[in-house]
Amino acid sequence: MRLVVAGLLLALTACSAAQPPARTSAAPPPTPPPATSVTPAEAEPETQEPTSGKLRFTEIARLERPVAFAVRKDDPTLYIAEQGGKLRTSTGEVVVDLSGEVSGGNEQGLLGVAFHPTGRWLYLDWTDSRGASHITEWAFDGARATARRDVLVQEQPYANHNGGQLAFGPDGYLYIAFGDGGSAGDPNGNGQNLGTLLGKILRIDPRGKPYQVPDDNPFAGERGAKKEIWAYGLRNPWRFGFDRESGDLWIGDVGQNAWEEVDHQPASSKGGENYGWNLREGTERYRGERGRGLTEPVITYPLNEGGNCSVIAGYVYRGEKIPWLRGRFLYGDFCAGWVKATPAERPDDGAEVGRVEQLSSFGQGHDGELYALSLRGPIYRIDPA
Repeated sequence: MRLVVAGLLLALTACSAAQPPARTSAAPPPTPPPATSVTPAEAEPETQEPTSGKLRFTEIARLERPVAFAVRKDDPTLYIAEQGGKLRTSTGEVVVDLSGEVSGGNEQGLLGVAFHPTGRWLYLDWTDSRGASHITEWAFDGARATARRDVLVQEQPYANHNGGQLAFGPDGYLYIAFGDGGSAGDPNGNGQNLGTLLGKILRIDPRGKPYQVPDDNPFAGERGAKKEIWAYGLRNPWRFGFDRESGDLWIGDVGQNAWEEVDHQPASSKGGENYGWNLREGTERYRGERGRGLTEPVITYPLNEGGNCSVIAGYVYRGEKIPWLRGRFLYGDFCAGWVKATPAERPDDGAEVGRVEQLSSFGQGHDGELYALSLRGPIYRIDPA
């Protein structure tokens, strides 16, 4: 069991005895505060392009428990999901308000947001008052969210490990992260069970009735397996992200007692990877046999050392304003607060590049520039130091 600082816990944390955070209805200010920065570093000489360095995290807004970030086609607005149930713009306008419907437990609430590649539909991942996970769609014209419908509803046996990430892949399909259903140690064996959606990443076309499953999903024709499954053997894949250049998928899977891990799926994959939970945690045996045919994590680090508690996966940087960061994958830890960058081709070669207290998620803009969210409220733009 793991306690998290200040009693603030969300879907990214492992089994915790912490009490739920207090519900609050206070709205954030309608306009962002003046930009401020944290973790500055000495600037490199203008005459030389650095090959490594530090980053500056410039505060551009402050909301209430921000946990997820999205952008929409042909729209400069930044959209932020607050765990308490509201989808807001970075300037504070409310787009969707589920605050009267979401469950208020530490690892529940509004957890994920994504826009359809056309920009015409909005999708949210949230847990209702019973704790069930919903993937819900709205038609969206940039001003009003209408025509609400549930695409998928998944019952949850426990209140923790809900996953929550939503993202459209380069193939135009919606990828959905579900944790193993909660408790500790995956008592129902969901991670290795292809007959449940829990402990999986799913791949669907949400524009069906209620959705369609691609014919080339890895288990679409396997008897007894859920055809929505794209990858399995995951404990709590709180955040994942696609490399906008290569199409590779990077998955941060929150650990149990000993190890945090990041998993990698190349764009050439046909799906079906087994990332090992609960046969193993990180690269170490956890329960029963170590297992065969498992896909090894590309990054592991120990829990509790230096305050580590929950991995937060980000993106491979493909922006322009930080040349030395190009091609490096960013990730961090919620409790310890460090942010690391590692070459995508050498993911175990990371170095700390800055710090964000209670890091809850990363975001990526249309231009490939990156953002970081803190559960304490700030939304940071990642700048060169």
